[in-house]
Order: sequence, then C-alpha cells, then structure tokens
Amino acid sequence: MKMDAFAFGTTNWAEVEATEHSGETGVAYWRTRFFGEKPNQIRVRMVEYSPGYLADHWCQKGHILFCLEGELETTLDDGRKFVLTSGTSYQVGDNAEPHQSYTKTGAKLFIVD
Repeated sequence: MKMDAFAFGTTNWAEVEATEHSGETGVAYWRTRFFGEKPNQIRVRMVEYSPGYLADHWCQKGHILFCLEGELETTLDDGRKFVLTSGTSYQVGDNAEPHQSYTKTGAKLFIVD
C-alpha cells in the first residue's frame, strides 16, 4: 500500500452511508471512504458482519483488519484458521494468502486496504 499525499481529515463513521453486501450466508454492512488518487487510492472501511456471515468468495486483496467488537474467524486457503476478538488484528498483503471470513456471533471491523 502506497499512501500518496492527501489532506488531513476526520471521519464520523455514523455519518457515512452503509452499503449492504450479501455473503454466502448473512450480510455485511460497509461504511467506506476513499483517500488519495488512483492508482494508489486507499480504501478505509467500518464493516459490520451479521451473525452467521460467511463471505461468498476467497479474498486475495491485502488488508490491515482490526476487530472492534465480536469475533471473526478467518480461514486461509491452506486450511489454517485464525480467530480475532475485540482488540486484535491481522495483516496480509495483496495476493499473499487467499482468505475467507466467517462469524458465528457477528463482528465489527475497521479495515484499511
């Protein structure tokens, strides 16, 4: 991730409109902001997964993901599983290790990619 210069700013996430994204099961609500110019644009999201959410794809995009609330299980394509709880994070680069998200109870996440 390359962060070109862009102006200082603040975000009130409650004021950012949520978009709905269906999973294989459950739903994700994304509040998304973009910073900088393409091709080095940074996407920053506040994401809420409903209980029982399972992503409908194996993601190859790199992320820095911080769990604010709930519990998130991430499975890598080699079968390893990692569980994030409030206050924990994961980091993965673009095209490094495909991963899929699941939450039994629901989760609220802060994601930069």
